[in-house]
Amino acid sequence: MKLFSGFPSGKVSVTPLPNLFFTELAPAIDDLAELRVTLHLMWRMANQNAKSLCVSARDLTGDATLMQSLAANGASAEDALERALEKAVERGSLLRWQDANDTWYFVNSDAGRRAYERAAQAAAPQPRVAALEKADAKSRPNIFALYEQNMGMLTPMLADELKAAEKDFPAAWIAEAIQIAVKNNKRSWSYARKILDRWKTEGRSMKERPGKSWFYEHRKYHNR
Repeated sequence: MKLFSGFPSGKVSVTPLPNLFFTELAPAIDDLAELRVTLHLMWRMANQNAKSLCVSARDLTGDATLMQSLAANGASAEDALERALEKAVERGSLLRWQDANDTWYFVNSDAGRRAYERAAQAAAPQPRVAALEKADAKSRPNIFALYEQNMGMLTPMLADELKAAEKDFPAAWIAEAIQIAVKNNKRSWSYARKILDRWKTEGRSMKERPGKSWFYEHRKYHNR
């Protein structure tokens, strides 16, 4: 065992960690490789000079310090890394995005989730608005498929928000709110949710909102 000489005196670089890491996440991790990889990614995201908020699988396997720490008890470092990443993604501490070139990992923080959603939206196919307009209540896809077809890939946090919306609003309302968001080129759940919340308080149909024209409604949503 190599003896650690202690942290030096004077000014040293630090990596901030949320308190939830110590009170909720770390106690739940039962695999040393998963803990090391999770900490490594949090360190990378906090200290790398690039603006990117993700790291590729290729970069991880190319990190000699990380791979050496995973090569314990004769186990393959590559196998340990793959297992650790899979567990972290299943646990929800990391988010995974795969493209034609590599697999990318994001820390499941506010900034990481936004970066993940941007990557997913940039790669999402152009939505087919006409299909949404013609679909009746029976033929519409479920809310998760509807979101992924028109707005981007789901994150665990977004999936929970969509489940909650299903309890608060009829399926037809949700589909129409997503349709309006797509038409206005505002492909985000927060935008669609604002439409739903306004319908809930002010009424959805024009009969329920006397004196307010479609032009008024369109401008109100479009200018948000």
